[in-house]
Amino acid sequence: MEGSISSSSPACPLTRFYVHNRRDGARLLSSALVITGIALVRIDHPAGQLVAVVGGLVSLYWWFCYCQLKA
Repeated sequence: MEGSISSSSPACPLTRFYVHNRRDGARLLSSALVITGIALVRIDHPAGQLVAVVGGLVSLYWWFCYCQLKA
């Protein structure tokens, strides 16, 4: 049981860094999109550019993971 999160192996090895239900997945995804949207407002600043890129990548990853969850 040491280090085991779930009894079934995930389809993608990185999905262990994501939640296992759609409600919490939607919350994570919407939070990442809000942060990315705020960063896009300040895209002229280097910090805004960095947060927009990282937030966009996290949003894409979480969208992929969200689509893998069963309803």
